[in-house]
Amino acid sequence: MTDVVFNRTDERLGRFAVRPVDPATDTELLHRWVTHPKSVFWMMQDAQPADVRREFEAIDADPHHDALLGLYEDRPAFLVERYDPTHSELAGRYAVRPGDVGMHFLVAPTDTPIPGFTRAVLTTVMELLFSDPANQRVVVEPDIRNHAVHALNAAVGFRVVRTIALPDKHAHLSTCTRQQYLAAREGAATVAAEATQ
Repeated sequence: MTDVVFNRTDERLGRFAVRPVDPATDTELLHRWVTHPKSVFWMMQDAQPADVRREFEAIDADPHHDALLGLYEDRPAFLVERYDPTHSELAGRYAVRPGDVGMHFLVAPTDTPIPGFTRAVLTTVMELLFSDPANQRVVVEPDIRNHAVHALNAAVGFRVVRTIALPDKHAHLSTCTRQQYLAAREGAATVAAEATQ
């Protein structure tokens, strides 16, 4: 696939890849994902397809924000947004550092979950972000009620800085430096190796 911008092979689960979202062709798929009950923290439960298309067209036109469709074994499986925090709703709410990059991710809802899949998606997202040497710290702002994502974030090295009020939620502002991520990845690899001995 020529528009793929990043590839990663997970030792246990296989091939992941990322390509830019195309609002013209991806809207139907993304509408199904973001309006699913399991995607409640994306706050688009009542969105119509036209709303979703407008949202992703706006992201596509924004030089400080982009949306990427994640593939698993060549099939759409997750969504990633990356953004410049200085040009987002986080501006003025924390001390932005050079090398900060903001991120959101969504795993496609499924009735047949694969154990460890969401962690593998988040690892792919982190590898994507840190593949750019300019990115030194990832910043996220998940809803304080999203306990599952807080646990996942902690597993890859994120630390909660503080709780902040955003226009549509109260969020745990959390950050993960390149060093924190690498330490978490190394720790996970050690645990996995010990488990197989």
